Amino acid sequence: MDKKDYLNISKASDIGNKKERNLYRFFEIIPGMISLGTLVGVFIFSWLIPSWVAIFIICFCFYYLFRIFYFSLHQIMGYFKVKDHMKTDWLAKLKKIKNTSLPSNQDWKEIYHLVVLPTYKEGYSIIKESLDSLLASDYPKEKLLIVLAIEQRAGKEFNEMAQKIEKEYSNKFFKFLTITHPDNIQGEIAGKGSNVAFAGKIAKETIDALKIPYSNILVSTFDIDTKIYPQYFSCLTWYYITQENPEKASYQPIPVYNNNIWRVHFFARVVSTSNTFWQMIQQERSEKLTTYSSHAIPGKVFFEVGYPSNVVCDDSRIFWRAYLHYDGDYRVVPIYYLVSMDAVDSINIFKTIFNQYRQQKRWAWGCAEIPYVIFGFFNNKKIPFWQKVSHSYTLIDGYWSWATAAILLFILGWLPIFLGGNNFNLSILSFNLPALTSKIMTISLIGMLVSAILSTMLLPPIPKGINKLKRVTIFLQWIFLPVILIVFGSLPALDAQIRLMLGKYMGFWVTEKIRK
Repeated sequence: MDKKDYLNISKASDIGNKKERNLYRFFEIIPGMISLGTLVGVFIFSWLIPSWVAIFIICFCFYYLFRIFYFSLHQIMGYFKVKDHMKTDWLAKLKKIKNTSLPSNQDWKEIYHLVVLPTYKEGYSIIKESLDSLLASDYPKEKLLIVLAIEQRAGKEFNEMAQKIEKEYSNKFFKFLTITHPDNIQGEIAGKGSNVAFAGKIAKETIDALKIPYSNILVSTFDIDTKIYPQYFSCLTWYYITQENPEKASYQPIPVYNNNIWRVHFFARVVSTSNTFWQMIQQERSEKLTTYSSHAIPGKVFFEVGYPSNVVCDDSRIFWRAYLHYDGDYRVVPIYYLVSMDAVDSINIFKTIFNQYRQQKRWAWGCAEIPYVIFGFFNNKKIPFWQKVSHSYTLIDGYWSWATAAILLFILGWLPIFLGGNNFNLSILSFNLPALTSKIMTISLIGMLVSAILSTMLLPPIPKGINKLKRVTIFLQWIFLPVILIVFGSLPALDAQIRLMLGKYMGFWVTEKIRK
């Protein structure tokens, strides 16, 4: 299959050749088959061979205890790097650089930032907060090109609001473009990816007219609620110009959800903070890192590879498209600088629970990257074999753990005792199983304690109207972590994998954004 063809695949039915379509369809079944097979297998074998399952559960608990300590170490290291990055004067560092001494031989003063802000029915105040954060950055505004990417399907009201915003901000940046994404373009999925892809094509015309070299452009694709901290563009520019082969990398900051963190429900805080910590851990393992949510892409890659318009998880897909396009010669550079977004919130707790589950399910739909990547590896003979093995294992293990780990640790560990029968229940292994697993889980609470402490240290100042005792509740909320990991972790992940396995493909669901 031609490279251009397999780069644009979104699902098995996109493939004309029956043999290749069936192969891709098999790869779509893999995530759900492995996860469901694990959970169903534990039930069945707890009845048939309870001793073997008990040994498996004990080994699994030790394995996850090791992972917890390993991840906690990376979490702590990542936290201190974040603190160091946030207090560094990156613009001053840029001004001290002599471009002739750099691997890229680029002058930072020539680097432009194209910022794409896709929006769909978000309110004026949310968009204004994001734009004001761009204005508050220390990077020269004559190097910022802002694109407000709106949706035609949002309706006349939001089109008029966008025109109002353009009028207010057009003279505050080098360029401010409002681009309307037409509805019902064939082959697209309505959502962030198709909006960004269309906006990028139109913005390219402006860039070409200005004759700005693509090598001098970094494209930041932000969620509309993304608020940057003042030194973000300076930090990003420093990383870009100091890299070897800077155009063969994406640049990933760390997301926090501090915009509304003090006002949301406890479970939304735990979910969002856990996501921050996972990203912080992944930054420490850059060989496993892919792009996520708000990130930056070199202009050459953005325009040459093309932003995906037919998938839900566009933020990771753009990385894998580039990785396959450049035959494995592409990577993600971790940046320990923060960008802030909204934690899930709504008008009441029930709607918030619903929204949180749907957001997690959309993120878990990233399991669709497994068939895409493995199929791409089959068709691309230039990528080294062990790179293919490593990335395939990382993807499969990540989504398998997401769907099964919490259930195995907190629910299914007792199954051999309940289903194993009298012979097993009278064995020494039966008596020791609950005691041993309980001790392992107790020791693993160290990881939860680390998360609780670091979560309070990453919080913004308490806003007016919020009781200062809430800081205590934010620390204590972590006792609900096991339940939250199952309800907002394993269950939506299983939901997404079963849908992929059955060919019930998801569309893009826009997370509700509100201001109270």
